[in-house]
Amino acid sequence: MSTGFDRDRDEFARGARALVVLPDRGDSSRDADARLDECAGLAAAIGLDVVERIAVRVRQPRPATLIGSGQMAELATRVTMEEASLVVVDAALTPIQQRNLETGLGAKVIDRTGLILEIFGERAATAEGRLQVELAHLDYQAGRLVRSWTHLERQRGGFGFLGGPGETQIEADRRMIRDRMARLRRELEQVSRTRGLHRDRRQRAPWPVIALVGYTNAGKSTLFNRLTGADVMAENLLFATLDPTLRQIALPGLDKAILSDTVGFVSDLPTQLVAAFKATLEEVVSADLLIHVRDIAHPDTEAQRADVEAVLTEIGVADATPRFEVWNKLDLLDHDAREDAMGDAGRRGNVMVISALTGEGVDDMVQAVAAKLTEGHRRHTITLPASDGASAAWLHAHGEVIDQRTEGDDAVYEVRLGEGDFARFSRRFS
Repeated sequence: MSTGFDRDRDEFARGARALVVLPDRGDSSRDADARLDECAGLAAAIGLDVVERIAVRVRQPRPATLIGSGQMAELATRVTMEEASLVVVDAALTPIQQRNLETGLGAKVIDRTGLILEIFGERAATAEGRLQVELAHLDYQAGRLVRSWTHLERQRGGFGFLGGPGETQIEADRRMIRDRMARLRRELEQVSRTRGLHRDRRQRAPWPVIALVGYTNAGKSTLFNRLTGADVMAENLLFATLDPTLRQIALPGLDKAILSDTVGFVSDLPTQLVAAFKATLEEVVSADLLIHVRDIAHPDTEAQRADVEAVLTEIGVADATPRFEVWNKLDLLDHDAREDAMGDAGRRGNVMVISALTGEGVDDMVQAVAAKLTEGHRRHTITLPASDGASAAWLHAHGEVIDQRTEGDDAVYEVRLGEGDFARFSRRFS
């Protein structure tokens, strides 16, 4: 079923001149310039032309407009001077604030949540991704004055945050939203059941699942492609990856493992998206090992780390789940910064420093991941009839065969297996 999102975006959104405005309340650990850069990057991700970035000091948020009247007047002047048709506010706005800002600034206004949803609406490439993003959008829109409920009536991509006025029959729209959300939830429940069946099948195999997680644009997809030989979209764009991708890889001591590339996290990730992407994020929750990829060259890398850990906690990832931090983009650091990063990583433990782009450090990371997944494996000497190809194949598939030799009519294997695999082998081939 078409959701109405596979049309070209209208001319207003693509290439629109936009101002990025950061209401700075002085209570963030993040650098204001880095926050402006991130928001501008989000805007650029959907083709907006960011003509100016402005931080506005907000001591006491105004319920009606968020910012003061004098600040509103200054911004309105900048909008006119820059001939901007859109103002992106890097904060969550109430419907009243959004409407009043549009009136006062003489331009369309979109808040951080709306911007992220707009990006996801454009990037979703699979049926599941489209369902998840549409549900998130409708959840966001349900409690608002419905100014942009247009995607079922007007042919365009995205969600209409950047489009025209939309329907005026608000109650009819809200009823449509509720009905559509109910249908989407039913479809996503089926998706979740299907994904659960696939996950159960993998666990019975059993192949360990490794999930790449991290802040958006940290380099997860570049690392995924290097490890798997895949061609997942990997660009210097925020949210270049939206739909999850799974590939099998071989690791030392393991015949097969499943590597999952997941959607990137971001600070102030809309709760609607966390809820809608629950089926996708279940892959992270059930993973045997997490690889937290960090952009170590980013000025806010520690704050990004905290944001990712907060989302992992929110979706129910247990602290006991084994994980590595992989400090990526080593190639962007100068000599002194590289030395500092390498020394710091060595002191922390469970930290690998790499460049997914050049491959530096990736082999060492693979060895460390394999060692973590095979912890507790013991060496066993197993004697089989030389003609028992099925048992031999199972040992090669599930363990690390260190040595094998022939003694008369028997084949003797020196193999390293986990306790669970050895017990399964004993039951299956006893």
